[in-house]
Amino acid sequence: MILQTWQQSHSQELQKITETLAKITQLPAEAVKPHLDAMLEQLVKTTELPFYQKVSDEEWIQALNQWSSSHNPNIPLLSDYAVSRAGIYEDEEI
Repeated sequence: MILQTWQQSHSQELQKITETLAKITQLPAEAVKPHLDAMLEQLVKTTELPFYQKVSDEEWIQALNQWSSSHNPNIPLLSDYAVSRAGIYEDEEI
């Protein structure tokens, strides 16, 4: 979505960049354009907000519930000893 917006609002600049890259590399513009598009896509990914910042509280709760229900409920729980201080630091000298 952001990439399409950038491409539409900066079409002239992107055309100039494509032509410049084609001139530098001595490749046809059609060969350069996919590489430029890939680079722009990477740049968009770095500027996108994280999921938790762009969704409502309800959407966040729904996603969390979906994620938690996707785990196998039959996995055995850890023993009390495994989560105790002695179990965690068993090999360390205190």
